[in-house]
Amino acid sequence: MARRCELTGKEPQFGHNVSHANNRTNRRFNPNLQKVTLYSDALRRSVPLRISTRALRSVQHNGGLDTYLLSRHDHHLPEPGLRLKRQVQKALSGGPNPAPNPAPGKSGQAA
Repeated sequence: MARRCELTGKEPQFGHNVSHANNRTNRRFNPNLQKVTLYSDALRRSVPLRISTRALRSVQHNGGLDTYLLSRHDHHLPEPGLRLKRQVQKALSGGPNPAPNPAPGKSGQAA
């Protein structure tokens, strides 16, 4: 399994360990990936994801998985995140259970 965040696309970076004698050896900086299950209000189900802790903070800051995905441009999301965003958009645009309309004639304005 690739070490890649499913929402941000964050991947390992490469660099050097530098000793006191300035010897350089190659090393890898892996993202802090965690397996989490986030609930999608639009899909009405839990979605298991492997995301970085930074992405988890961003999801919480934006108010949930759906709002996080909808606030991101398509070119900023990796393929798994893009697939999930399209599912959310489809569910919100009138999928199997659209949101109920208010009762006719009761628009909230006084007559």
